[in-house]
Amino acid sequence: MIPAADSRAAGKLVAALLTCDLPRYREAHKAFVKALVQKGYDQSNVEVITQTPNPDLISWSNSVRKFNAIGADVIVAYGTSATLAAMREAQDIPVVFADVYGPVETGIAKSMNSTGHNSAGISSKVPLVTLIKTAMDLKQIKTLGIICANREEGALVQLKEARKIAAQSGVVLVETNVGSATALDAALATLFATRVDCVYVTECTAGSRSFEKIVHRCNELKIPVISQMPGAAHKGALISLEADPAEQGQIAAEYVARVLSGKKPVHLPVATPKRVDLIVNMKAARLLDLNVPFPVLTAATRVLK
Repeated sequence: MIPAADSRAAGKLVAALLTCDLPRYREAHKAFVKALVQKGYDQSNVEVITQTPNPDLISWSNSVRKFNAIGADVIVAYGTSATLAAMREAQDIPVVFADVYGPVETGIAKSMNSTGHNSAGISSKVPLVTLIKTAMDLKQIKTLGIICANREEGALVQLKEARKIAAQSGVVLVETNVGSATALDAALATLFATRVDCVYVTECTAGSRSFEKIVHRCNELKIPVISQMPGAAHKGALISLEADPAEQGQIAAEYVARVLSGKKPVHLPVATPKRVDLIVNMKAARLLDLNVPFPVLTAATRVLK
């Protein structure tokens, strides 16, 4: 961390908090910094510092307290958990968030028109029903396995959505709670023992960090993997529905620029993602011995061959 006096010499101080060190957050932050420069905020008038603490509440909270101590003008939080920690600890510092799945459902925002708090940002929520229905067009799914971390608010929103979709579609859910990487093997064993037809990986940290392992283990049993996490299809998912991390960072930069110019975050609406890709992974389909119907290919915005 840099001394407060040094940061003030550069003008404004923007402090960024990443939920954990995942590629999606790094990509979003890279786009954020680039977009901020394009809006006239570069090293001559803004200092940008970054914290990527361990993925737990105490570490996130300690990082925000450091931001308070050095007098940050704006805190940028990537991910639902980091955003909640920032809003709890930020005192009077405005918070701009990005890559938050379900801002209203997690209590980050009172509505999509206004958070009702000293915060604003962009949601990463995309329609889970589209992801699951597309998977069902590829393969009959009677039992859907879910990898989730029940203490991570964004992943929990996805789990609750999956329950509603399953109930409407007559699909049986097999839920696993993976709070750490060490719990993953037991979770996969549970899913395989119940012979799930497909595995849905929520945005939970353990699922993100071990995604390739999940895909590999599932491929051995010809079980497709689906997810909404950015980069999932490139890591082997059969189908993914992904909000663009770069757009998340760009919108966050737009909001930070407006806040630095004097705009109150509470007067800004929560933005929704515009660049969303439904990706079909043909290589994964071949490994799973699945034929991809033409309507699915037509619906996809990207096809990985």
